[in-house]
Amino acid sequence: MTSQSQGIQQLLQAEKRAKDKLEEAKKRKGKRLKKAKEEAIAEIDHYRLQREREFRHKQSNIMGSQGNLSTKIEEQTTEKIRDITSSFHKYMENIMKQLLNMVYDIKPEIHPNYRDTV
Repeated sequence: MTSQSQGIQQLLQAEKRAKDKLEEAKKRKGKRLKKAKEEAIAEIDHYRLQREREFRHKQSNIMGSQGNLSTKIEEQTTEKIRDITSSFHKYMENIMKQLLNMVYDIKPEIHPNYRDTV
């Protein structure tokens, strides 16, 4: 019976060693997964930062040129308003005279389509 008991003890010890090895393998696998996840997160963060930097750079280039464009349009608008105002003052009196002459000098005429029904 002692040999049987020893055999059982050996089997239990073998089972315990197998269980320990299995636990150790699970721990190693968990560590590898955790490390891989951390590396993936770090890589994603690095990529995200790189893309954000590129975006900000492009945005600043566009906004900078847009600011120059806005200033240029403002200057053109101001110049155009100045030209129109000076043109208005230059021709106003002449145009008013022509307009008043047209209003005051009425030449009554019979319309060509008018029929005398009498």
